[in-house]
Amino acid sequence: MASLDNPASELKNVTPRPSRVIYFRIDIALRILLFVFSFVAILLIVTSKQTNLFPVPGTTFSVKIPAKFTYFPAFIYLFVALLVACLYSFITALTSLSAIRKLAYRKRLLLLIAFLDTLMLGVVASAIGAALAVAYIGLKGNSHAGWNKVANAGYDKFIKHTATAIALSIFAVTDLVTLTMHSTYTLYKGVHD
Repeated sequence: MASLDNPASELKNVTPRPSRVIYFRIDIALRILLFVFSFVAILLIVTSKQTNLFPVPGTTFSVKIPAKFTYFPAFIYLFVALLVACLYSFITALTSLSAIRKLAYRKRLLLLIAFLDTLMLGVVASAIGAALAVAYIGLKGNSHAGWNKVANAGYDKFIKHTATAIALSIFAVTDLVTLTMHSTYTLYKGVHD
């Protein structure tokens, strides 16, 4: 019950603070961006395949040699990491939406989401690093190891798809960095309010 000396004390418990609603809206917007970047990158990775015909020297035969993302473990790792990030962003966006409706966000849930945001950042960033390493070797080759360039072999469509997927993944990881900072700040504000 509010006392007559301080009638605002009861209103403080009932009325949501506008800053808390703004935090949730920013959180939802960042999670939707993460979902979009991850989803489009997944589509590009899955559709990155190309088959080329290479003539066999000394014969009239040609051999079909395909290039698919499933042939490269680093691209599979990137695919799985982006799939997990996509699902995670969808679930946490729904959690944030329900928190706005209830106007309550438990500190333990904030801590869990901040921890999971940081974990997702590490997983997706490491997957991007692995995919970039494989893509760089495919683009430039490695003469010391005897690996030829894939770029000269005519796999332009495959290279463009994977490069665009990696670029979108970099946007997703940048969004995850922002989301991690935002989750940590929201947790900080929740503890100190």
